[in-house]
Amino acid sequence: MNYIVFDLEFNQGYNFSNEPKNAINPKCPFEIIQIGAIKLNDHFETIGTLDVLVKPEIYTSLNPFVKELTGITMDELDSGNSFKEMYDKLLDFLGTDKSVLCVWGLADIRELFRNIKYYNFDKTMIPTEYINIQSYASTSFNCKRGINIGLGNAATLLNIPIEIQFHNALNDAYYTAEIFKKIYSKDIKTKIYYPDKLKNPNRFLNQNYKIDTLNLMKQFEKMFNREMTKDEKSIIKLAYIMGKTNQFQIKIASDPISKK
Repeated sequence: MNYIVFDLEFNQGYNFSNEPKNAINPKCPFEIIQIGAIKLNDHFETIGTLDVLVKPEIYTSLNPFVKELTGITMDELDSGNSFKEMYDKLLDFLGTDKSVLCVWGLADIRELFRNIKYYNFDKTMIPTEYINIQSYASTSFNCKRGINIGLGNAATLLNIPIEIQFHNALNDAYYTAEIFKKIYSKDIKTKIYYPDKLKNPNRFLNQNYKIDTLNLMKQFEKMFNREMTKDEKSIIKLAYIMGKTNQFQIKIASDPISKK
């Protein structure tokens, strides 16, 4: 059995732009622009790597926040593979051996299947057995319920040398794999992901509306009693859009004490 530790980078639409080509597509709000993966055998030895840049076809201009976060440029993406080419390379990388997907949070699995569905490719070729390494790492560091430790913090606390930058899919897959090796125990169990139960994260977004960015920024400036910087405004806009998708909501257990 192999462990496929993978990470994705996404491009996103931004409805605060006046360019129609950047409007959010509810069928695929997060378009894959890079996949990085480390293949580990059952002895946790690296037996393969995958690193593919994907030329975007949905959002053909790079979200400024994504560009700043990842360092990826549009010129690099224009020279990248099509999604089909990337998907074929991924299938070759997976091979025929039994594989378990390993991720830092469920977003990457969810968006991988969403992108596959968008392009009408055969999702049955992708394993559905997975391990959410972030969840187990958060538990090992005794994080409070609903709080997940970040990749960088986990790597630092586990004394993993930080020698390559984060927010690169292959690099993040590498750090995730190293963390997995450090925290692995027989208590770690696989789960099954059900892509057919995938919900539309934009089901509450009404595309007839757009963000009132002027008043949104005024509200933040009022709350913090200062003017927002250009970078802060970009982050606020993106966070507002991503928040409305409900992509990162998690179910929390009911607190019987709070009900009394």
